[in-house]
Amino acid sequence: MKNEQHSNGGDGKVALDEQSAGSLDKVRDILFGAQVRDADRRFARLEERIAKEAADLKEDVKKRLGVLEQFVKHEVESLAERLKTEHETRSDALKDLARELRDASKASEKKFGQVDDQVARVQRELRQQLLETHQKVTDEIQREAQDGAARLARESSDLRNEKLDRAALAAMLTEVAMRLTDDLDPGANGG
Repeated sequence: MKNEQHSNGGDGKVALDEQSAGSLDKVRDILFGAQVRDADRRFARLEERIAKEAADLKEDVKKRLGVLEQFVKHEVESLAERLKTEHETRSDALKDLARELRDASKASEKKFGQVDDQVARVQRELRQQLLETHQKVTDEIQREAQDGAARLARESSDLRNEKLDRAALAAMLTEVAMRLTDDLDPGANGG
């Protein structure tokens, strides 16, 4: 039973607290009501002003973001156009360079061909000159050899014609010896 009384007593205390709180609110309303209402109005105006400024700020940010977006879009388009133009310019320059390289290569090949032809012509001319010089030298050597052989044959013939026979030489030497002996011995000739 004590527990029941205690439970009922607890509920009564809660009800009493609620009545006290209601009375306390009335007292506060009487004492501070005007100030609270004034503060509520100020807070409401401040809240409206903050909401308006937030909306204005939101609108301003939206506008600035739109302007920034347009600027960035314009700059990106401008950069893309510049890149495209530069790419086309470089492509054209590369094509020109490739064409110039092909032309230079063809010109070099042509020059090398001309040089090869010229070298071949000079080689042919040198071979021809060497052949002609060789032929001249050979002909001259043969002429000299023939002339030498002819001279040798003439001189050999002259020597043969002029040469005394051994027997004739012996007879001549005998005769010379006899005469010398006769000249040396005067009494032997005629006494």
